[in-house]
Amino acid sequence: MAWSTSFSVTKLALERTPPLTVGALRFGLAALLLAVAVRLQRRWRPPSVRERLEMALAGLLGITLYFTLENFGVDLATASDATLIVASYPALTFALEFALFRQRPAPLALLGMALAVGGVVLIVRDNADAAGSQRLLGDLLLALGGLAWAAYNLLLAARRPRMSALTATYYQTFGGAVAFAALALTEYRDWGGLAPVDIGLMAYLAGVCSIGGFLCYNKGLRSISSSTAVTILNTIPVFGLVSAVVVAGESVTRIQLIGGAVVVLGVVLSLRRDVSRDDGAPKTVDRAPKT
Repeated sequence: MAWSTSFSVTKLALERTPPLTVGALRFGLAALLLAVAVRLQRRWRPPSVRERLEMALAGLLGITLYFTLENFGVDLATASDATLIVASYPALTFALEFALFRQRPAPLALLGMALAVGGVVLIVRDNADAAGSQRLLGDLLLALGGLAWAAYNLLLAARRPRMSALTATYYQTFGGAVAFAALALTEYRDWGGLAPVDIGLMAYLAGVCSIGGFLCYNKGLRSISSSTAVTILNTIPVFGLVSAVVVAGESVTRIQLIGGAVVVLGVVLSLRRDVSRDDGAPKTVDRAPKT
């Protein structure tokens, strides 16, 4: 549920703070909190310089690029759009994995991928008809973010870092935060003082969505299978839509609901797959977006 509220809270934060600055504040604070958390790990030792640089560079793709696209997309479109489009990311990752490593997807998985993409197209077309080019551009940026997220997952799977998930997340977040801080300088003309509510929103995004959701997800994986965990993640659109209506005050159309249902069905089907994997093809380790 923590991840599902990210989009509506981000939408509120963007009302007074520009997109790149939101990213810099959110992930700068997350990096500080993670810096403390990783050092509290039992017998923790810093990884090699090369491993730290690799994770920091991965953060440029999975954090800086992805959340830049997400923040601008949410700013131009809506939190409900983001919730429904992001739900298609697991299927999109599977599709990219199949394309790059010449895997043969099972017919059911292929149908699931097609349904997930079709659901996104349905949402985007409805928004283009209803709200014009600005919202359409936002939806396209959110869809493009799916490609960045899929590429990040495959890159991370290929590298297979020899460190704890918490440590890897810290160095990725640190690298992403540094890049965001540099990019945010381009928005200095739009900077203003942060009100207490803005500080609270950034703290929520950093502590609850970025760190809390990640820790709960990984702790849950100790008790249930990864396939069950990813299936549970399909509830994000449901809670995300509720959050968009309650928190951001948005309205949801019938076409959006139909498109979202098609996306979720497609993702569920794409997870039920038997594929022929070529030698050397990496296994994707985490297809859940870090919202």
